[in-house]
Amino acid sequence: MRVAAIDCGTNSIRLLIADVEGSNFREVFRDMEIVRLGQGVDKTGQFHPDAIVRTLAAVDKYALEIAKRGVEKIRFCATSATRDATNRDLFIDGVKERLGIAPEVIPGEVEAALSFQGATKDFDKAEGPFLVIDIGGGSTEFVFGTDKVEFAKSMNIGCVRMSERHFTNGDPDPGQIAAAIEDIDEAIKQAGKVVPITQAKTLIAVAGTATTVSAAALELGAYDRYAIHLSRISAEKAHAISKMFLSAKREDREALGYMHPGRVDVIGAGSLVLSRIMLATGATEFVASESDILDGMAWSLV
Repeated sequence: MRVAAIDCGTNSIRLLIADVEGSNFREVFRDMEIVRLGQGVDKTGQFHPDAIVRTLAAVDKYALEIAKRGVEKIRFCATSATRDATNRDLFIDGVKERLGIAPEVIPGEVEAALSFQGATKDFDKAEGPFLVIDIGGGSTEFVFGTDKVEFAKSMNIGCVRMSERHFTNGDPDPGQIAAAIEDIDEAIKQAGKVVPITQAKTLIAVAGTATTVSAAALELGAYDRYAIHLSRISAEKAHAISKMFLSAKREDREALGYMHPGRVDVIGAGSLVLSRIMLATGATEFVASESDILDGMAWSLV
């Protein structure tokens, strides 16, 4: 069966079209656009009109791909920003007009379960229990389990939210970084009351922050998802790269060949979240996975 999964978060919208038959999975098309749907949501509680326009333009593009490629079933999930926005109906109605289906505004726990399913499918169960960390734009999911999710918690410490809350002048100063660390550490502490974050055998990190940190650690000249997928990045490197992103000037981050333009302003905060999680868990490394909630959504359609 040919299926399409669309994941719309706070920072990006992504499409996966795949052929799924039994246990066989074949990727047909994958795309990502930075639309920053969550622009200002942490402060105002509402979607900015420009953000809705940008996101629906991407949905228009995806609708054409879905029609062209003969997709039989579609699932569209919206996450952190849409959960928080009081005017979410403007966005939901726009998606309905374009795709004929309403986006599911999924709670953090459902997001966590889908991310876990997608992220762990390439691992031997002997490498479990796993802690899957999904650092999004608005929230970060902490998911623990081996065969299935045993514990999960979603916390509002995504890269866009932390950037807008703490790094208001673009390039952060030491005081702003210290305030962000305090905020992040408190959220990790709260997550740790629900999820046994220090008990995992393997730490898997998914989504753009983790894969960009991996690209930096691997010293890639350009973004290469095949080189990044299942790469193992030491805690020492992760901490050093976070410090580099936080101290680098915007133009220097922008010049990095692997850096997506839409991540330039939020990678510092995102990498800081990853670094603090690694410190809190005691993990000596993380495994970067390019398989995530999109893959889990595609499997869920069959």
